[in-house]
Amino acid sequence: MDKKTMIDLLNQDLAGELGAIIQYLTYAAKASGPFRPQLVQFFMAEVPDEQLHAQFLANKIVALGGEPVTAPRPVPPAATNRAMLEAVLAAEQQATRDYTQRAEQAGALGDKGLQVQLENMVSDESGHAQETERILRDWPV
Repeated sequence: MDKKTMIDLLNQDLAGELGAIIQYLTYAAKASGPFRPQLVQFFMAEVPDEQLHAQFLANKIVALGGEPVTAPRPVPPAATNRAMLEAVLAAEQQATRDYTQRAEQAGALGDKGLQVQLENMVSDESGHAQETERILRDWPV
C-alpha cells in the first residue's frame, strides 16, 4: 500500500465520520415517543466522539499530503426510532470493520502512530455498537 491509497481510504473514513455526525444530529431531532428524551441524549452524546474522529482523520490526511473530503457519506432515511437505532448500529459496525482493516493497513505502511489511533477508534466504534445493541435488545418491534 502506498500513501496515496491510504489517503483515499482515510478520506472514505472521513466521509463516514461526517455522515455519522449528521446522522446523530438528524436522528436526535427526529426521535419521538415516550423515550424521546433518552434517545436525544444517546444520539447527541455520540457527536463529540465522531467529531474527534473526523478531526483526527482530516489532520492525518493533510499530514500525508492529501486534501480532506468535505462531502459526508449519505445518511440512511429512518422513519421510526427502531429504524434509526438499527441504522446507527449498522454504521457503527461498518466503522469498526473499516478501522480494523485500516489499522492493519497502517501497520503494513509502517505508520505505527496511525495504527494505534485507528485501533483506539475501533474501541470507540465497537463500544458505540455494543451500547446500541443493548438498547435494541428489548426494543419493541
